[in-house]
Amino acid sequence: MPELKIVIAQINPLVGDIKGNTQQIVDCALKARNEMRADCIVFPELAVTGYPPEDLLLRPSLAGRVDKALQRMLDEVRGIHLIAGYPRTTSAGLLNAVGVIYNGEIIAEYAKQHLPNYRVFDEKRYFVAGDAATVVDIKGCRMGLSICEDIWEAQPIQQARAAGAQCLININASPFYIGKQRVREKIVLRRAGEGDMPVLYVHMVGGQDELVYDGGSFAANIDGVVMRAPNFEAGLFNVILKKDNDHWQWMPGDLAPLQEDLPSIYSALVLGMRDYVNKNGFNGVVLGLSGGIDSALTLAVAVDALGAERVSAVMMPFHYTAQMSQDDAAEEAQTLAVHYRVIPIETMYEAFMQGLAAEFEGRAADETEENLQARCRGVILMAISNKMGSLVLTTGNKSELAVGYSTLYGDMAGGFDVLKDVPKMRVYALSNYRNTLSPAIPQRVIDRPPSAELAPGQEDQDSLPPYDVLDQILELYVEQDCSAQTIIDKGFDHATVLRVLRMVDVNEYKRRQAPIGVRITQRGFGRDRRYPVTSGWEIGS
Repeated sequence: MPELKIVIAQINPLVGDIKGNTQQIVDCALKARNEMRADCIVFPELAVTGYPPEDLLLRPSLAGRVDKALQRMLDEVRGIHLIAGYPRTTSAGLLNAVGVIYNGEIIAEYAKQHLPNYRVFDEKRYFVAGDAATVVDIKGCRMGLSICEDIWEAQPIQQARAAGAQCLININASPFYIGKQRVREKIVLRRAGEGDMPVLYVHMVGGQDELVYDGGSFAANIDGVVMRAPNFEAGLFNVILKKDNDHWQWMPGDLAPLQEDLPSIYSALVLGMRDYVNKNGFNGVVLGLSGGIDSALTLAVAVDALGAERVSAVMMPFHYTAQMSQDDAAEEAQTLAVHYRVIPIETMYEAFMQGLAAEFEGRAADETEENLQARCRGVILMAISNKMGSLVLTTGNKSELAVGYSTLYGDMAGGFDVLKDVPKMRVYALSNYRNTLSPAIPQRVIDRPPSAELAPGQEDQDSLPPYDVLDQILELYVEQDCSAQTIIDKGFDHATVLRVLRMVDVNEYKRRQAPIGVRITQRGFGRDRRYPVTSGWEIGS
């Protein structure tokens, strides 16, 4: 039976590094040809520029740089069909394109037809849409081409079939969210059935600012997925297409298991942090270790992402810091073998208070003094960052960020917040999960009531609803866009709902100044959710 040996190039490109990405493409193509004896190698969407290149696509030099990259592929890669994505400048505008390169020629090219313009996507800002199918003959198989969003719509695969396609290649840059792999496979199987043809879904790996690309490329026949590459792992993966009675189908291959939610979230956090630190050239990270669960989980992610030798932790105790917290922080640092130091903040705090004595005279102590403690800690961490070249990790979770339970220029001071899109209850679940891999977080850190320890006997639930209630309200409001009345109708206390929603709305100004962090849900703060700071919107509607 005729067959095609195809290599999936599940690569991790760096946005904007056209020369480096091109080198990676050429190296992978030559390896696929010389060592894997492949007929064809397929790379992800916009592999040449990385995804999303955002306003780099508007730079005047873009076309020339991409042309040089394509010319290098034409010159250096022979004897194998190379399929890769790139931006193509035309008289009609900029196209999100995929080309087939073979023996010094671009033998086929396709322009993405469905340009996503929702959530984290804004492709209509940059690209014009294509309108036609592209089918190319590779060793007797007529292959249709499509790009990412095209597979989420019925029309492109039907159009390709009408043009004579017997198989569809779909290249992607599809950001991770919880459960995304199952959603992708369900959609692709539906399309394979509608088009009556096998589909190859090629995806990328890596972190790009707050977005994470989770790999999991796969081959689907009309009756199921028969090959799946691992999630969160770059590499070259074989898949074979065979013809039988004028019908092509994928042969069963390596089928990496589907990850459950907690392992996939944790893997996304690790990959997102690793790539942000490494791609931006930081030599390591530093964080404040409070003895609480958020900083403990952040520390574990940092060690898993970078190795203990690149992680520093600082305990910064004050009068209200419990001995238990200091002991737990020391145990966490010792267990994970990171560089650890203790820097008390009493003298710094008192110096600030003396300097502000005249300003504060006659006024009772309030949150100002609490926030000053957090800001002393922020100054210490930023000073260490400046001196050592380490990135400061903040440790706030999505629940705190949503309601403003954090201090500007204090615990929000830093460059990356790995828990930014992780609600508090999921922090507990992830901490328990991480401890199943190896000891990392003391059990009493998970069990004890959370506290900022900025006042005597303080607990988070003095200021907030219980986290199991708060997180449900926040999911309905932030991620599902439910109105106050809809949430109340689901059985939540009227006054609590209005208070929580108001806290969310009035703290948009804080979130605008927060560091970026890994997106794991369908509605994270940042690219996903763009609300005005100044607004007269009524909360009840």
